[in-house]
Amino acid sequence: MPNKLPLATLIELAQNKTDEATRRLGQLQNAHTSAAGKLEMLLQYRQEYLDQLQHQMQAGLSSSHVRNFQDFIGTLDGAIEQQRALTVQADTRLAHGRGDWQNNKRRLNSFDTLSNRVRQQEMLTLGKKEQRDSDERTSRQFYLRAGTVAD
Repeated sequence: MPNKLPLATLIELAQNKTDEATRRLGQLQNAHTSAAGKLEMLLQYRQEYLDQLQHQMQAGLSSSHVRNFQDFIGTLDGAIEQQRALTVQADTRLAHGRGDWQNNKRRLNSFDTLSNRVRQQEMLTLGKKEQRDSDERTSRQFYLRAGTVAD
């Protein structure tokens, strides 16, 4: 019994850590998806705005309107670069979170494997003990019968 208690405690702690790492990984995945979605939206908006500029330039557009469009595109490009940086950070955090989860899962699996080996060893030991007890009973019965037959 002393062996089981520390191992069970280790398994429980490893399970808790793995569960927490799983929750963190889900949060990191959501943050990554959100950042990537915002970046895609900004890129799409920029393209639509450029298409609108192209269409209006074909129809004839004053230089001040062209400058306004270009200024806005510049602002949009800045926002896109900031969002790209946030997306890269989210990628990095997600990769670290994935590694953390994998390490915790590997540790939990190791403890589970160890626990299974201990259980198998206990079953083997119990089986040997039961066989020895059975052999002793059979032996006693044989000697008791042999003693009564000889009388």
